[in-house]
Amino acid sequence: MKILILEDEEQALMRLQKIISNVVADAEIVGTGTSIEEAIKWFYGNPMPDLIFIDIQLSDGNSFQVFNSIKITCPVIFTTAYESYALQAFKVNSVDYLLKPIDESDVKRAVDKLKMLQSSRSFDVDYSGILKAIQQPPKKYKDRFIIKIGDTIKSLRVADIAYFYTENKTNFVCTNDGKRLPLDFNLDQIEEMLNPQNFFRINRQFIIGHHAIEEMKAHTRSRIIVKLSPHTRLDTIVAIDRAHDFKAWLSE
Repeated sequence: MKILILEDEEQALMRLQKIISNVVADAEIVGTGTSIEEAIKWFYGNPMPDLIFIDIQLSDGNSFQVFNSIKITCPVIFTTAYESYALQAFKVNSVDYLLKPIDESDVKRAVDKLKMLQSSRSFDVDYSGILKAIQQPPKKYKDRFIIKIGDTIKSLRVADIAYFYTENKTNFVCTNDGKRLPLDFNLDQIEEMLNPQNFFRINRQFIIGHHAIEEMKAHTRSRIIVKLSPHTRLDTIVAIDRAHDFKAWLSE
């Protein structure tokens, strides 16, 4: 497998080269580059590789300038977390994206995914969805919630909220100082309103903020128990299908 690596951080490049050599038995690293200029020059002088690992931010700008200059016809694995509004586009339109720091299990999972897609002939090289997402303005998230309690109307800043939760079919917000107030929105609606860099939905019942996490413990079946502050008597366990994304969110 002929592999091109585009990465502008020397240590990250060396680490990725080592990981690839350990994980991909037939790997041949045919080139490396640190900039858009070097990448374009490489493509003009070499045939298309079998796979590209590409850092979204290269030394001289956003790596999507490469896609605007060169027609990429091979699978791509992106590295480095990008703006949250584009992550879904990476999932849909590329093999995978890897959040730094990258480890061997990340690369193995991505390469195994590529091989599975190729064997099932379900991989279609199309990066137009990512380019479209990159060109869109960032999504605007809520700064405040308006809460009505009887005849009283409150304006509550998102920065003052520790977490959101559902209990007995009623939706609540818990503030940093422990006040619990009812909300008219359900958790699905609230999740769309919040910046995903600051809040994460750990299960069907809770959306929590980074700053609300007091302690975490390993639980059965790779799940995670999260102790929140202010405290709650309800179970706050990260769902199995959200555990991987939760860990990635913690490291952003």
